Formats: sequence, structure tokens, C-alpha cells
Amino acid sequence: MSMPFYVSPEQLMKDRADYARKGIARGRSVVVLAFEDGILFATENASRALHKISEIYDRIAFAAVGKYNEFENLRVAGVRYADLRGYSYDRADVNARGLANAYAQTLGTVFTTEAKPLEVELVVAEVGDVPDDDQIYRLSYDGSVADERGHVVMGGHAESLAVVVEKEWAPGLGLKDALALAVRVLGTQPEGEARPLAAAQLEVALLDRARPRRAFRRLTGAALEDLLPGPR
Repeated sequence: MSMPFYVSPEQLMKDRADYARKGIARGRSVVVLAFEDGILFATENASRALHKISEIYDRIAFAAVGKYNEFENLRVAGVRYADLRGYSYDRADVNARGLANAYAQTLGTVFTTEAKPLEVELVVAEVGDVPDDDQIYRLSYDGSVADERGHVVMGGHAESLAVVVEKEWAPGLGLKDALALAVRVLGTQPEGEARPLAAAQLEVALLDRARPRRAFRRLTGAALEDLLPGPR
């Protein structure tokens, strides 16, 4: 008679975490930066159809790295959550903190109860009336939530890229300077010279503080090229 197979809970959770981390690291990085007039999102993404950065509600946006089909399902669920809450109560009652908590519950439940964790990492951000009111939440595959101040890097070589952002980011950056930093960070490689990135290789969006209701807008084409640094 064969012995029953046993894995300790600690080992099981460690294996799940390692699995999720490896999946997330395979993706291209996403950079999120607060700037003077809002919150900027940028990633290397040549696809015009499969977005890693999306609008969730009036002043709330979502960015993700990892498995596209998994984070797309979460995005859709977030839009439904926000629409239902706004319809049932008031549009002002929809906020990034509530959405982040809902995502945390989903991610945590899947991590502890399902055979395979979700290979995703998310940012939920909300732009406020003034920079001090901006909210940026980072959610990990296991449901843990971090309240970030000013900047986040997810996916790819996130740890080394975050060091670059930490050195160069400062509160009150203009949009052009924030975009230049984001593109420089995305082009940074662990070894060798940084890669130049053209507008066609980038997915860029922002939550614009000055817009009256729907703050989310994408930067594409000539509008993006005009903001990019250096020769094009």
C-alpha cells in the first residue's frame, strides 16, 4: 500500500507564491507615477487591442501585469462592482479603496483555496482634487494590499526598476518629465544599455485631475509623440 502524499501548508503556500511570482515576472513592466496634474500609467505594449491599463470608473483606473485573461476577468468584475455601487448608492461612493478591498478578497480567496493562484499583480488608482488626495493601491497575487505613495513598478525586473524610480521621482513633476522618467525606466535593462522606446511600442494613459468627471484618457499617436523626449 502506497503512503499518502503530504505537503505541509507552509510548503504549499510557498510553492503557490513562487509559481505566481514567476508568472508575473515574465511580463513587461508597468510604471505608475503621480505627477502634478494627475496619475500617469505606462507600459511597453505594442498591441492596440489588448490593454494592460484601463478605466474602471469616473476617476479610477486599473493597471495589471501577468496573465492577460486572468487580469481581464478582474477588470470586468471591477467595472461591474463600480457600476452597481454607483447605481445603488451614489457615484461619489465609488472609490479606489473599496475596489481594492474587493479585489483583495478575490485574490486572497483564490490563493488559499484554488489549485492555482492568479498570476497577476494590480494597481488601482484614484485621482483626487489635489495631489494629496490621490490614492494608489498595489495588490499582489495573494490578496495583500499596499497603499503606495507616488510611484509603483510591477512585473518584469520590477525590483531593479523601482530603485531607478525611487532615485529620480519627486512630487510635482510635470507630465512631460513624468513620461520621460517612465519611458526611461521601461527601457532600462539589467545588463547593457537602455533600449529606446518609440510611441508605437508604448501604452500610455493618465488620470487627468483637470477633467470634470471622467478623468481617464489614453495618450496615443501624435499626442504621445509630442510628449516623448529626444529624437523620434
